[in-house]
Amino acid sequence: MKTAAFCSAVLAISMVMTGCKKEKEEESPTEKVPGFDISSLDSAAKACDDFDSYVNGGWKKKNPIPGTESRWGAFGILDKENKEVRLRGIIEEITQLKDRKKGSEEQQIADYYQSFLDTTTIEKRGLTPLKPYFDKINGITSLKDLASVAGEMQKVGVPSVIGFGVDGDLKNSKVNVLYQAQGGLSLGEKSYYERTDSSTLKVRAEFVKHVDKMFSMAAFPEPNPGKTILDFETKIAKLQLSNVELRDPVKTYNKMAFAEFEKLIPDFDQKTFAAKQDIKTDTVIVENKPYLQKLNALLKATPLATLKLYTKWQVLSRFAGFLPKSFDQEDFRFFNTVMRGTKQQKARVERAIRSTDALLGMPLGKLFAKKYFPEEDKKKVSDMIENVRSVYSERMEKLTWMSDSTKAKAHKKLKAFTYKIGYPDKWKDYSSIDIEADKLFENGIAAALYGHKEEIEKIGKEVDKKEWLMTPQTVNAYYNPLNNEVVFPAGILQPPFYNRNADDAVNYGGIIAVIGHEFTHGFDDQGSQFDDEGNLKNWWTASDRANFDKLTKKYIDYFSGIEALPGFKINGALTIGENVADLGGLTLAYYALEKSLKGKAEPAPIDGFNWKQRFFLGWAQVWHMNTTDEALRNQVQTDPHSPAKDRINGPLPHLKEFQAAWSCEPGSKMVIPDSSRVVIW
Repeated sequence: MKTAAFCSAVLAISMVMTGCKKEKEEESPTEKVPGFDISSLDSAAKACDDFDSYVNGGWKKKNPIPGTESRWGAFGILDKENKEVRLRGIIEEITQLKDRKKGSEEQQIADYYQSFLDTTTIEKRGLTPLKPYFDKINGITSLKDLASVAGEMQKVGVPSVIGFGVDGDLKNSKVNVLYQAQGGLSLGEKSYYERTDSSTLKVRAEFVKHVDKMFSMAAFPEPNPGKTILDFETKIAKLQLSNVELRDPVKTYNKMAFAEFEKLIPDFDQKTFAAKQDIKTDTVIVENKPYLQKLNALLKATPLATLKLYTKWQVLSRFAGFLPKSFDQEDFRFFNTVMRGTKQQKARVERAIRSTDALLGMPLGKLFAKKYFPEEDKKKVSDMIENVRSVYSERMEKLTWMSDSTKAKAHKKLKAFTYKIGYPDKWKDYSSIDIEADKLFENGIAAALYGHKEEIEKIGKEVDKKEWLMTPQTVNAYYNPLNNEVVFPAGILQPPFYNRNADDAVNYGGIIAVIGHEFTHGFDDQGSQFDDEGNLKNWWTASDRANFDKLTKKYIDYFSGIEALPGFKINGALTIGENVADLGGLTLAYYALEKSLKGKAEPAPIDGFNWKQRFFLGWAQVWHMNTTDEALRNQVQTDPHSPAKDRINGPLPHLKEFQAAWSCEPGSKMVIPDSSRVVIW
């Protein structure tokens, strides 16, 4: 459980490849692509009424959602290129190597990839790999037994009604500590169990059918498993905090002795639950105390047969992708087609690449970074980051809503920001993971146990500030408040986000706005509660915090008024952190660009657009996206990011710079009164 990293943008071998020519490594990692393709425009739309449609209307018409996707845009396209083309090439080169040493990263990557493709063996084995787990569940005779089995299952990633994780202590960020969190909802968020609109009712009905079919294929005898599990999970959901409430780091920080924690849920033996996970600690940080107390009563009142049924379901669902085709396809049908509108599964080879990346992402990341991220790009991105930091400091100093005393502490925090670019300086050793070419299920278990052991061994130890929470090939970025750092993997530092061949205006609207976005996370509604050393600590005056809360409340209300689909409005409170970061990132990037042009001749227009307009073209380009209705409904309920269209259009009416760049007249849909504008940074 990585509780502290705020992901953005939206979503990580030192090996010499025999047979690779030297000049191949020195090739430019990307072909030349235009900074902005004017064929993406839709001239029938008006920039000042709907900027997304104007900039991306042509692109959307040319780029319908592939059947294998639920949404299709810059992130997905680059992710597909990184994984299904670049990583595929790397993996296929590895599979051609001879005499791969057991335990080497070459052997692990090649054999795991092969095990995923070996569908003959997977079909032949059927559910046999799961039999030991089901036998243990069938042997449960008490809640204490349940705690023991559930604890053992969690070591391999099978969820339960509560879960443990390890991260830095929010109030002592240098030391790792054990966290306890609510969990166990198959549909991901409590609103799926509460809403009564027709779309959500359909999801619940399909969930019941899905569980029934999975149990039927497994030849389990329990009657009506789908309804039983939905009813049980609905009761759990009623006890849990919403995803908006979980955003409050103060409310969810309840540090206590482990013995005190045990008393909150005495009938579910936490000592055994933890011991089965090899957890040894005297301290735990509890996310939701009332949940545990109410959950204890619910577990006592629930028939043991139901709890065993629920545990069976979690095992079956967790490992569906490692099972025969019928289970794999049914799992896809519900969680991807019903929940997100994806029409068809990717080809097995593409899924093999992604599965290998999911389990062995860092070893693959070594090769990816070496081949596709030139060292000179690291220097360029570093310079960009410092430019954003400088502009942020200048704008911070001019704020009228923040006092000098709080500004001094804000400057201190901004100055303390560190950053990571591209890939880790030090790579982990994965040699202890036992991977075999004909045992997909066991390979997944081995990787899960490795990850679990790695996390558990951190408890009570100093936080490794050099650790990465994403692989280098990931198309994303993040801010980690505990480290007070921003991190930009090599995967996102490619077109259209960063294009070494593009004009500055487009790059500033793209990657610089993303960099500014991550910087702003350090001062959004969550990040602003952490000090320069990464500790949860109030460093604001009461009046400054009230001013900030007033501005963010205004922005929450603004986004809450936007309807993504009929009956589904954006949750302004859930998305406020990302929305503030988008607004701040755009603002910082614009003024960083302006600052870079001082003393220089004004850039000549390109394709008829001046540098100010091209800045906003760059912004809209990185968020262009087509999305299924199902995925959009899921996003509005579960995702802290606003839909792509609203990430593009949402902040622009608040920027006078946008209005000026496009000569927007009063009365245009993207022009709002000065009194309605929100300017934070």
